Amino acid sequence: MDRLPSPLTLLRVGLAVFVLVWIFGPYALRSAVPIWLPFLIALGLELHFFVGALRPAPARRPDPGPQTADRERYGFGNDAEELLLVRNQDEELWIPYSGETEEELQALIVEARELPVEEAAPAATANPDRERLRLPVRRLVAGLGLIGALALIFWVVEGRTGWNGVDASTRAEATARFSQEASRVAEKPVTIRCDESGDYVGAVQHADGVAAVGGNLAYLTPERCLDLYRLALKGEVRPNRTATAIVVLAHEAWHLRGVADEGTTECYALQTGGEIGRRLGLSVDTAQRMMRRQLVDNARRGEASPAYRVPPDCRNGGRLDLRPDIARFP
Repeated sequence: MDRLPSPLTLLRVGLAVFVLVWIFGPYALRSAVPIWLPFLIALGLELHFFVGALRPAPARRPDPGPQTADRERYGFGNDAEELLLVRNQDEELWIPYSGETEEELQALIVEARELPVEEAAPAATANPDRERLRLPVRRLVAGLGLIGALALIFWVVEGRTGWNGVDASTRAEATARFSQEASRVAEKPVTIRCDESGDYVGAVQHADGVAAVGGNLAYLTPERCLDLYRLALKGEVRPNRTATAIVVLAHEAWHLRGVADEGTTECYALQTGGEIGRRLGLSVDTAQRMMRRQLVDNARRGEASPAYRVPPDCRNGGRLDLRPDIARFP
């Protein structure tokens, strides 16, 4: 048991693993949990342990029996023999008694008095408060160092990878392309921005995009902008991520066009997403296959977000079919 890690060590390791999984793991985790939350929990735990270590330990009730030092000095064993306390003025002696006669008992008392006097305890520390504070401070500094190291890893990774790792001019070119595609759907000039600050979407609103109905501006998460950038400017396709990003862009474009209902907007986005995907570089078959898969997945995702579930009329020849003359849906 002495070799097992302490609870404090396990908590630190757990938080460190969680932050690393947040940085390098799935987008769903980053979208559901803001990065400041584990850091705040870690800081709170460090302060809690630090304050707890400064509190004085609870006083123990004195043991009226002979202490360990007495047993070692006078040779008392751990067996259940009787002990006699002999007092003579300020002198106290614990004498083992196992039925000895009075003469034998006096001899034991004399023998105990002749034992050498125990060495004096070491002098008290010059500043006991400082000694008591040293270990908690050292642990607090170690904890803060770990938090700082994780924050540095997050800053380096965020700055050199993902959407933030794309240079400014390329990001501007990509967002202009996204805005062009959204304007086609909205049937008016609109602007798509990527919310690098996280003020509008992602961990704040738990959504991949946001737009004012009938407005001219929409925000997408950096992750979705990165997926669209990889498709439009680099020709990279990651089936699920690419398809989701296309639908998000089309969804917000339909909001800008004036459609408010989320289910109806999602239905329209699935139908126009194929056209957007083809213009961004997908083949016709790939774009259609992605949108059909997104339509199937909508029923599963709708259990968690009922407002985004497409209505029953979202089908071939249904009321929401944008191309009823074509026997293909979406």
